[in-house]
Amino acid sequence: MAKANATNFALMAGVFTQDINKAMRVASDIDSGMVGINCVSLCFLSAPFGGSKESGQGRENATNVLRMFTQPKTVMINLTY
Repeated sequence: MAKANATNFALMAGVFTQDINKAMRVASDIDSGMVGINCVSLCFLSAPFGGSKESGQGRENATNVLRMFTQPKTVMINLTY
C-alpha cells in the first residue's frame, strides 16, 4: 500500500482479484479518487468522477458537483472477472 500511495497523482487505481473482501480492503486503503475492482477507466454519469492529490480536487457528475470540499471515493466492481 505504501508503494501504491507513494505518488503525487491519484485519479484512479485498479485492483484485480477474485477475493472481493480483499479487494474492498485494498480499495479502502488506496489514496485515490476512484478505484476499479477488476476494471479500470469506467465512467458513469450517476457516479462521481475525480481524483485526489495533484489529480484534482472535488468531483464532477451526480450530486457531488455540489460537494466540492468532500473527498468521496468511487469503487467499481466487475463480477465477471
